Amino acid sequence: MRYLLALLLGVITLWPTLVFAEGAGGTYRGIASLYYTLMWGILSYGLYDAFGKKALYVGAPILAVATYIMLPPG
Repeated sequence: MRYLLALLLGVITLWPTLVFAEGAGGTYRGIASLYYTLMWGILSYGLYDAFGKKALYVGAPILAVATYIMLPPG
């Protein structure tokens, strides 16, 4: 669990769209990336809780790509 939280903290810290705020008239990509990152973390923990560590290692990258594709265009 500690490694999952460290990974999640690293992803949130190093993700450039979370660092730079958009100006007035921008899109919803910034807030959507925050929302989808939180959603990815909860779903990844659900994979770990329900199916174990191996399912987390396989499913978390798939979920990350799926949530990135769901972001609105910037």
